[in-house]
Amino acid sequence: MDGVIPRVGVNIMRLIDMARNSPRRLVVPLLGYPGARLTNSTLRQNGFNAELHFRSVSNIVERFSPDAVFFMMDLSLEAGALGLPVRYPLNESPTVEEHPVKRIEDLGQFKVLDPMNDARIRSFIRVMELMKKHLSIPCGGYVIGPFTLAGLMMGATEITMATILDPDLVRYTIEFSTQVCRRYAKALADAGADMIAILEPTAVLLSPQAFPEFCGNHISEIISEMKPMMILHICGNTTHLLSEMSKTGAQGLSLDAAVDFPSAVHRVDPEVVLIGNIDPVGVMVQESPDQVRERVRNLLNAMFPYENFILSTGCDLPLETPFENIDAFMDEGRRQMNGGIHQEDEGRLQTSGNCRQQNVGCHRANGGSRQESGSCCPANEGRRQVKAAYCQAGENRCEADEDCCCQTRSDALMI
Repeated sequence: MDGVIPRVGVNIMRLIDMARNSPRRLVVPLLGYPGARLTNSTLRQNGFNAELHFRSVSNIVERFSPDAVFFMMDLSLEAGALGLPVRYPLNESPTVEEHPVKRIEDLGQFKVLDPMNDARIRSFIRVMELMKKHLSIPCGGYVIGPFTLAGLMMGATEITMATILDPDLVRYTIEFSTQVCRRYAKALADAGADMIAILEPTAVLLSPQAFPEFCGNHISEIISEMKPMMILHICGNTTHLLSEMSKTGAQGLSLDAAVDFPSAVHRVDPEVVLIGNIDPVGVMVQESPDQVRERVRNLLNAMFPYENFILSTGCDLPLETPFENIDAFMDEGRRQMNGGIHQEDEGRLQTSGNCRQQNVGCHRANGGSRQESGSCCPANEGRRQVKAAYCQAGENRCEADEDCCCQTRSDALMI
């Protein structure tokens, strides 16, 4: 690992601060499943064995050096802990096979047990404990969202229709599911999670008008009690929900490949970090390493003016994702320096480079700029030819293949 991001303790740093303070863009693909190949194990084995699951995550960190890491995503976990029937394929995501809640009275069957005593829930909590103890980068976990858990209890189509036809059933079910999600999130926080992503894929079916009542307010309730950096993930095209998602209190929004990030950034609070959104299947599985590099480069270039952005995948990567494509994603992602603006001393942090001035980063102040493939030049040392974008003093645009003078102090550092 290149040591760019320090270990983040619970409630020490906001996600936007972590993004701003990095000298380059943070690169955090959702890598859980491919880790099983690094331990020659199956997804089902990882889902039941905490030590194996941790080794798979640890091997991911050692092999790919992400700036943060999450354990494996499992949308069936909380539902299974409630006693819903779950199918566990050898190397596919577990799936809930029945959705028994048809009436408010049906909720009673789930109140006779404590889901926090479930063996798989305890296993995932143990994974987080091991991650926090042994890994030197920020560690994250996943919690299913209240609306999606209620959807697993009722059925995704059924709950969406019921928001109109039987809203009381939906409200009672979500009130119950919120408490399950809250308790599991609290357990992960107690285990040391630096970040927790709330997974709400079913919420993509909601309108902006229905979202606050049936999803957003309940997510806000959970987030308000949490100390880790909280992230909200909704699959699919969530463009219509971005404004409401931004109001939940989530520090980051993890968005799918269908969302146009340069447009989305204008629809959310600038303190909310956008996380994504390279296509995990269409690009990461199906395209070549060179194509992956191009896709990453295009996204980074489109987002370089904005500091509230972390490069990631649109969702978790499939087990079969080629390792060479993950390598290409990571290598290209690390090339670009942080495009966020830092009004520190006299300078502004600029993009496309691998050097930084101590304390303030490389910047445009005093006629200077910085380059992608060269070291920082001490002040008055002259000009250096580079084949990379640079920002000319006094301009708000980047040009390529020009002479670049890096007007920094002699204490400039290479990273």
